[in-house]
Amino acid sequence: MQAARGASLTSSRTIAIFAAFAAAVWALDQATKLVAVATLDRGESVTVVPSVFSFTLTRNAGAAFSTGTGFTVVLSAIAVVVCVVVIRMSAQLRDPGWAAGLGLLLGGALGNLTDRIVREPGFMRGHVVDFLHLNHWPVFNVADIGLTFAAIVIIWRTWRGVGLDGTRSG
Repeated sequence: MQAARGASLTSSRTIAIFAAFAAAVWALDQATKLVAVATLDRGESVTVVPSVFSFTLTRNAGAAFSTGTGFTVVLSAIAVVVCVVVIRMSAQLRDPGWAAGLGLLLGGALGNLTDRIVREPGFMRGHVVDFLHLNHWPVFNVADIGLTFAAIVIIWRTWRGVGLDGTRSG
């Protein structure tokens, strides 16, 4: 009985971590995109740190680095599948690291998927709002940051041999 109660508490805590990371990334992504769209003109660049960082509003129909611009509906469908799979995987979470990583992944995927659903030119074909620009790097957004950190955390947990349930291999 005690072991079952401990597992339940761990599960509740990791689900809370997962949900908090997903909600935080999604909310911050959507809030910053609203501000960017309201305050920047498309293609306008506002220098924050000269030769390093600026705000530059763009719309991306494709995936990373604007690849696959003709496959917006396919990319949207893939994002839906990713979200469903990650949510289903969350039931197995017992490791806080995996909870954070999958939360970042879900928040980032939902952030860009929200754009694809609600923005022009239409449902599942919408263009993702990008506005953060490091010189010598493509323009990106908060959802992309979440996805990048998700990849780092997932690779790190996998490399360390930690499973979703917190067990260690090897």
